[in-house]
Amino acid sequence: MMRIVFLITACLLGASTAIAAEPDWKKVDTIFGRPAAQLGDVYRYGFPRADLTVTLDGVTLKSGFALGGWVAFKPMGDQAMIMGDLVLTEAEVNPVMAELLADGIEVTAVHNHLLRASPTTFYMHV
Repeated sequence: MMRIVFLITACLLGASTAIAAEPDWKKVDTIFGRPAAQLGDVYRYGFPRADLTVTLDGVTLKSGFALGGWVAFKPMGDQAMIMGDLVLTEAEVNPVMAELLADGIEVTAVHNHLLRASPTTFYMHV
């Protein structure tokens, strides 16, 4: 997950210099290693947590179902707005939040969607 945080920061820094012109979304695609889903001028990248095996009441959850993190970018003049929902383990919450905040990315919520899940997962909104 720290890799995703690094990539988000890299995209913000890389895109911010190009946003005054038209952002080069192919570069962002390359950084994230996948193409964005595009709706108008919003570019959304999905990050399902396929590296986690999470069970709830004995049922293994599919990563794309309840463990699907994402970030989306919308150019706004010479800046970009970012929104997202990162799926984190309990051990990842503090280091990911510290890195995001240090890079100027606002964390708007941390909460749990899955009561009784093992391991416990949290959802961090940026």
